[in-house]
Amino acid sequence: METRVALIGIIIDNPASTGEINSVLHEYREYIIGRMGIPYKQRNISIISIIVDAPNNVISSISGKLGMLDGVNSKAVYSNV
Repeated sequence: METRVALIGIIIDNPASTGEINSVLHEYREYIIGRMGIPYKQRNISIISIIVDAPNNVISSISGKLGMLDGVNSKAVYSNV
């Protein structure tokens, strides 16, 4: 199956969702190339970027599952590779 490289950006407004976020990311760990998380204390949010190499439907599934969590916004940006 053909894969694409993508960046999934996650902004967390509700720290209580952290466990669910980690559960989703663990479920798709085989596709994750890298992860960077930054707490932004002045705004009381956290920002995570996830780089994946996966089929389109998997990337959409990861971003969709994350975006459905309470206090979590998620968007995927796809490469042309």
